[in-house]
Amino acid sequence: MSPTPGYLHSTAASRLMRLLFEHLIKTGNTGTVHYPRTGIMRGPNSWLEPDLFYVEDEAQARLDPKYPNYLTTADLVIEVISPSTAIYDRNTKADTYAALGVKELWLVDDASGIIEVRFLEGNQYTSSVVFERDDQLKSLVLPGLEFTVGSVFGD
Repeated sequence: MSPTPGYLHSTAASRLMRLLFEHLIKTGNTGTVHYPRTGIMRGPNSWLEPDLFYVEDEAQARLDPKYPNYLTTADLVIEVISPSTAIYDRNTKADTYAALGVKELWLVDDASGIIEVRFLEGNQYTSSVVFERDDQLKSLVLPGLEFTVGSVFGD
């Protein structure tokens, strides 16, 4: 079991959740944002629980019919990196998200004030962009979603 996330981790996740909800409401997007305790299942013995993730309405058609009561993919996953889980989040977990077809992965590092965005090509993340505090992050999955990275960290 992973350690409980700290205050900075939870605050960054909360600010991101607010940005996502505001964007969905403003644009009339009817997709769904999920948060901790909702997970993505890959087979009966694999469960991933991102800090936040977004699923387009159209993604319902891509869900695995063998597991009708579980989400089996997402369009955007956001992981707030904790020092104790950074290697796992950046490698093993990211590779699993790619295998599940997650189009866009944000790795939010509140210790360094950056957000790394990875984009899916085929079945792996082959390109990534690192956004620093003063940079404007633009999502490909959620057109029109744009914000200053520092706003996630309370700047």
